[in-house]
Amino acid sequence: MRDPHALSGEAAPRGGDGPPSSRSGGRLLFMTSVPFFQWRGSSIRIAFNVQALAELGYEVDLLTIPVGETRDIPGVRVHRVANPLGVKNIPIGPSAHKLIFDLLILLKALRLILRHRYKVVHAVEEVGIIGLLIGRLCGARVIFEKHSDPASHRKSPLVDMVLALYRRVESLVIRAADVVIGTGESLVEQAMTVAPRQRVHHIFDIPSSLEEADRERQGEIATAMRRCPQEVVALYVGSFAVYQGIDLMFASLPLALQSQPRLRLVVIGGSAEQIAERQRWLTERGIADSVQFLGLVAPDRLPDYLGAADFLLSPRVSGINTPLKLLDYLKAGRAILATDNVANRRIVDEEVALLTEAQPQAFAAGMIELAGCRRRREALGMRGRRLVDEKYNFARFKRLLQNCYDKLLVSLACCQESLFGFFVV
Repeated sequence: MRDPHALSGEAAPRGGDGPPSSRSGGRLLFMTSVPFFQWRGSSIRIAFNVQALAELGYEVDLLTIPVGETRDIPGVRVHRVANPLGVKNIPIGPSAHKLIFDLLILLKALRLILRHRYKVVHAVEEVGIIGLLIGRLCGARVIFEKHSDPASHRKSPLVDMVLALYRRVESLVIRAADVVIGTGESLVEQAMTVAPRQRVHHIFDIPSSLEEADRERQGEIATAMRRCPQEVVALYVGSFAVYQGIDLMFASLPLALQSQPRLRLVVIGGSAEQIAERQRWLTERGIADSVQFLGLVAPDRLPDYLGAADFLLSPRVSGINTPLKLLDYLKAGRAILATDNVANRRIVDEEVALLTEAQPQAFAAGMIELAGCRRRREALGMRGRRLVDEKYNFARFKRLLQNCYDKLLVSLACCQESLFGFFVV
């Protein structure tokens, strides 16, 4: 696999590598239009970002929308814009509500830069263009963080048109920012295609919770999931978005149950309306009793549920950004059944997962295979946990982020010295 940093001529910022830290802290503005805090990949990633930056000595102002749970992180001040429409939730992808909140974020950011002097403006996804403007106005360095491929959110001609416009704006931000961070290798490659000479860092995601499973609680959940001890539980975690492969998973289930009637599907995620729709579909096919819907589970409780299952599902059918759930799956030490595509392969391969084609017969065959072989499940799970311990952990994530900021601020210091020397001479 190509090293994306080699493409730009930049050394890969691996854990522990790079020059010693040269910054003495400072204040930074972290901007996002993602609900905070909420049980979704980008929100979890942002929480780790600001936590790591605060632990590295920065004063962090997090500017976000008025949606999500309150989460206190030492060293982080949360600033929320107003909520004139009384919005309770924001769906993934473009929306009119997001546009309104983006305008409010711009106004709030303008007020903040009048009160504080920021070294860095770190902007995520849609607010990248706002972060670029704010950074240039206040003389701060600008980091743009890319979490997803816009093509993953395609739904209708109107949405596709909006996404096409967003891609143009995103390309401008990628070229103009001082540094770009991609959460997955495919996203890094996308950014470097737009701006081959840009400094692009791959800072991978990590499991959504730093907590380990509670063995007692895990045992209680395992019992509650099963109607009898002989059942084999396949667990899915994630949204019901089309690209997640939710249709593929449910289409595969009746086929798998024909050969493995002991199989039981447990689903974490989805809204009440989405769950009701799937339950009707299952009832029509006479298999509703084989599926249990748990709704949303807090990230810090998720390890207990993952560890209570026999194997875990990632039926992703489109998109190139890596599924965060795979990291939670690996950490749980449970076997993984995943579709064989670029998104899943960025994290897993045949050593730690059973990979199948993204069509119902093949995915059903994978369910049947894992449900019928405990030894295979245990071997895959053990190797997966080892991968998390060696690579996908918070300590390494923090070192990569530190390396990115150090290089950015060193370049800023060099720039300032050059300007000072120019005027002195």
